[in-house]
Amino acid sequence: MPTAFFSHPACLRHDTGPDHPETARRLSAIADRLLASGLANVLQNYDAPAVTREQLLRVHDSAYLDAIEDSIPAEGYARLDPDTIVSPGSLDAAWRAAGAVTAAVDVVVAGQVDNAFCAVRPPGHHAERNEAMGFCLFNNIAVGAAHAMEAYGLSRVAVVDFDVHHGNGTEDIFNDDDRVLFCSSFQHPFFPYTPLLENTPQRISIPLAAGAGSDEFRAAVRDHWMPALERFRPELIFVSAGFDAHVADDMAMLNLVDDDYRWVTEKIVGAARDSASGRIVSTLEGGYELHSLARCTEIHLRGLMGLDHA
Repeated sequence: MPTAFFSHPACLRHDTGPDHPETARRLSAIADRLLASGLANVLQNYDAPAVTREQLLRVHDSAYLDAIEDSIPAEGYARLDPDTIVSPGSLDAAWRAAGAVTAAVDVVVAGQVDNAFCAVRPPGHHAERNEAMGFCLFNNIAVGAAHAMEAYGLSRVAVVDFDVHHGNGTEDIFNDDDRVLFCSSFQHPFFPYTPLLENTPQRISIPLAAGAGSDEFRAAVRDHWMPALERFRPELIFVSAGFDAHVADDMAMLNLVDDDYRWVTEKIVGAARDSASGRIVSTLEGGYELHSLARCTEIHLRGLMGLDHA
């Protein structure tokens, strides 16, 4: 079965200003790469629908949703924090970004595709239940995971997060939910400077020091994520796919290379095959150096599709 690819033109209209790293050029670079590689022609393409308020309320409070809507300017820009900028098109983009993940759950659980990737923005994994931060408005991956559990009755879902920044929002939202296994690796100490919590059977957080590269990252996945996934046996795996730990990306100080994203995708696909009938929903988080972002997204998609790497 094909891999589903969710995106929407509205995600290009989230304008963060001329000097902001989280820019619409990120999605354009991915689209150009997929066209040039030919992958665009073999993906099952879907327009991302707008998320519903009911779906958002599973992970965000009503007052927070109202505050986000009220923050959107009629023109120009508004700052939710020093890093998180919104403009007139931001709300529709955020609705589509979260809606993409819920719709991806729908087609994956229905068996229409094995897996799905959401090329959307703004990203989501820093958004907490009541706070926007780190470029994120709604926690897209958490909205999708909650949808899988509430709409389809899944009792074991996993979220794996290889973004260079800690997925503090996802951890915050699911911290007390035994139905969710959260596995992450990230540079530490580094933004968002959240305290490290002790690992539990449902929370596997592996901090990596500045300068760490392939060996340290692969050890985190091999020695910590994979045993946890094997024990937990998720029925669906979600991926917060951030490509900003790449050595070429100057937003952080980890030194991953292209092949690390091939390797980790293959590990995730194997884990999904073992317990989840291959079911994966992946969504874009970080990645700000456009060339490495586009290449590594292609590599990730090839891994999801079971294709040889170019």
